[in-house]
Amino acid sequence: MSGYLTTHVLDTARGCPAAGLMIHLSRISGERVEPLRQMRTNADGRTDTPILPEAEFAPGTYELLFHAGDYLRAAGAEAAFLDLIPIRFTMTEASHYHVPLLLSPYGYATYRGS
Repeated sequence: MSGYLTTHVLDTARGCPAAGLMIHLSRISGERVEPLRQMRTNADGRTDTPILPEAEFAPGTYELLFHAGDYLRAAGAEAAFLDLIPIRFTMTEASHYHVPLLLSPYGYATYRGS
């Protein structure tokens, strides 16, 4: 099995998936940031395909940048306290890495999911 990366964004304030949220994925090497792709979440709050597919998996440090402010404003939040949410993590072996984001207008949580 090769490794790959998925995500899932849930709007915990409204109790629904965060549809239409832009996500950027980058590979980090020291001070160098290499943009890899950008995707939007679908109606289920997931990307239609793995955000990093098996064919492109390599161990290393990555960053998911969630454009929370744009999503929250579009969803009707009066004020967007949160704007960009960077989550930097390391993938060390070929495995399924799942990095969900639980989002509300004034806070968020993440973890390594399954």
